[in-house]
Amino acid sequence: MADNTQCKPVLTMRGISKTFPGVKALTNVSLTVLPGEIHALMGENGAGKSTLMKILSGAYTPDAGGEICIDGEPARIDGPLAAKALGVAVIYQELSLCPSLSVAENIYLGRELSHGGRIDRPSMEAACTDILQRLGANFTARTPVSDLSIAERQLVEIARALHSKARILVMDEPTTPLSSRETDRLFELIRKLRAEGLAIVYISHRMAEIYELSDRVSVLRDGCYVGTLERASLSAETLVQMMVGRDLSGFYKKEHAPYDPGHVVMGVRGMSDGRRVRHCSFDLHAGEVLGIAGLVGAGRTELARLIFACDPRTSGEVEIEGLPVTLRTPLDAINAGIVYLTEDRKGKGLFLDASVRDNINLCACSKDARLGGVLNRREARRRADSAIKNLSIRVPNSLVNVGALSGGNQQKVLLSRLLEINPRVLILDEPTRGVDIGAKSEIYRIINDLAAKGVGVIVISSELPEIVGTADRVLVMREGELVGEQGGHSGAAITQEAIIELATGSARQPLAQAA
Repeated sequence: MADNTQCKPVLTMRGISKTFPGVKALTNVSLTVLPGEIHALMGENGAGKSTLMKILSGAYTPDAGGEICIDGEPARIDGPLAAKALGVAVIYQELSLCPSLSVAENIYLGRELSHGGRIDRPSMEAACTDILQRLGANFTARTPVSDLSIAERQLVEIARALHSKARILVMDEPTTPLSSRETDRLFELIRKLRAEGLAIVYISHRMAEIYELSDRVSVLRDGCYVGTLERASLSAETLVQMMVGRDLSGFYKKEHAPYDPGHVVMGVRGMSDGRRVRHCSFDLHAGEVLGIAGLVGAGRTELARLIFACDPRTSGEVEIEGLPVTLRTPLDAINAGIVYLTEDRKGKGLFLDASVRDNINLCACSKDARLGGVLNRREARRRADSAIKNLSIRVPNSLVNVGALSGGNQQKVLLSRLLEINPRVLILDEPTRGVDIGAKSEIYRIINDLAAKGVGVIVISSELPEIVGTADRVLVMREGELVGEQGGHSGAAITQEAIIELATGSARQPLAQAA
């Protein structure tokens, strides 16, 4: 970033508050953004980041008393069109494109060009070409959005913002659905836009991204402004302290006793699906946290789904406590003591329109049903209240819909449902994806506590620090195969560098032979 410390701020928000019925979402929050900077906005889920940005975008109206200035002049943002007219554009985590329309039609949506009473598509396509070339797009303005990848659709969102002459671009968790290569390309583009003078507000939970991109970082906590750090002052310890208000020196938990190599709680033998997963075998020990690492597309999720009987397998079997078990359906797996936390909590895990209580009790309600199937609502309430307390789920009461909770609290609701089964084996697929650092710490505590009680835990994660920090032993997958082992009794230390070497094929280690 060029030295713009003497520049007039392009955006100033002062004394911004927002009250919803029964909830004070923001209290006297301030934010100052300079032209040509990447300004990171951080905080736990529920800290108020999205609420503040929705006020900036015109989606929410703030409480009386605050002020928003654009280029030093007071601005009235009473709706999305007003925000757009002032040069504000927001790219949300869930993209807002129409797949059935072309790229040009999406860029011009709501302000189409017309000629003779008809939409002038050729002129729209021609006008979009320069911007798409500027962004390095490998598709045309005529391409249907339905044909584009997630990364390419993000480019369309950015093109739409630039075409509307946006000067303030807000990006909310933009890398969540992207591969590492797509993320690198996005970072290159973001730096290019910064060099052109665009002010970028960047929201992310990923510390590595903040270090790599940001010029300054502002932190919110519990709806309040905590402070702003210059790039030179950034450190993990300081940021964590600001975000959670407490010391997380013991962020990753490995406080359980070493696992017993003689007690195999689950054995997987020759697991294959005929497509992605090929002849995978391993043992999981009681009280062990076993990490499964690998690049995107290596087959980690597919292996987990085969074990849990979500998908059909062409070969392989599962043993529990040394005895083969027949697993044809997920219910068979649950009855055998195996539970699986999906990586897609919203699409495949939770019922977002149902209450926290109903979601927690979904798998356990039959245990205490009375009179031939009548639900025991008193026990359901007790179970939900106990889970809310034990897992520190932030919710006013158990009747609140799960869809209204932050990502971290949604994940803990889903996890609490699985724990009610009292599993022998817990498979966690990307357990901290899209959750804030405080919720991550609590999930790591839960993993550690389960291992201390003798549960075998499998953690599948794309975040290598998470794998290294939580796992007693790590298996690495590449192209559907288990290609190496770190930690445990293999004698190899668990390091990010060693995992990457195995995952990319630059190194290969023999796996310890399963019993």
